[in-house]
Amino acid sequence: MSRETGEKDPQPAWPEHEAAPAWTFLTNHAHVLLCISREPEVRIRDVAHLVGITERAVQRIVLDLERAGYVVRVRRGRRNRYEVREHLPLRHAVERHEQVASLIALVAGKREQGRPP
Repeated sequence: MSRETGEKDPQPAWPEHEAAPAWTFLTNHAHVLLCISREPEVRIRDVAHLVGITERAVQRIVLDLERAGYVVRVRRGRRNRYEVREHLPLRHAVERHEQVASLIALVAGKREQGRPP
């Protein structure tokens, strides 16, 4: 039952005896960006663990985000600190009218309300 409407929850699009599909609504680029926005001094190793991809894949994604101007890396001693440029628009034509800050707020807002991200 849905807590909000009191209606019965819809059935999943796949049978219960089968594993859920492996796809997600957000890309690995979005996952990495969200990890960096939550913890600007996060280690690549920790991002890889959280997202479920290799450290090398995270390095490539961070480089993509840097080259596109969405992330700025600042060296702090032996560590890196990442700054997310939240004012920039999302990249896809469907959501280009929204800023990166909207994506971060959407995901962070769910977590603050005790709901899973």
